[in-house]
Amino acid sequence: MVRGPNPIDAHVGSRVRLRRTLLGLSQEKLANALGLTFQQVQKYERGLNRIGSSNLYKISKVLNVPVGFFFEDMSEDLAERLIPPDPEEVFDMRQVGRRETIELVRNFYRIRDEVMRGQILGLIRRLSGTQDKGAGE
Repeated sequence: MVRGPNPIDAHVGSRVRLRRTLLGLSQEKLANALGLTFQQVQKYERGLNRIGSSNLYKISKVLNVPVGFFFEDMSEDLAERLIPPDPEEVFDMRQVGRRETIELVRNFYRIRDEVMRGQILGLIRRLSGTQDKGAGE
């Protein structure tokens, strides 16, 4: 029997953490807004505790995202894929929470000129060797 967090709960929790971090909110501030303890938020983010629908709705309101945000980028067969995939084929979600990643995203979206943002994205793709890949990859 496989132990550990349910993969879907872990994915939803990682999306809560991502959004909370991008907004610059601490676990404690999110917990206070929800009437929970920061330990409960911590367990949600790790996928150790399942987030009930009413709390997920409240979280979406506090973090100003639709509920569907928490399920984005999740494959439909996630619950069936309990065997870890090839590490080279998976984006490491830990990178998203790094300070430099958050700073890059914040500053990128401060650039109002959409053409300029597209050019910067093209430069990043060329530098990383992914210039042939589409926006969703």
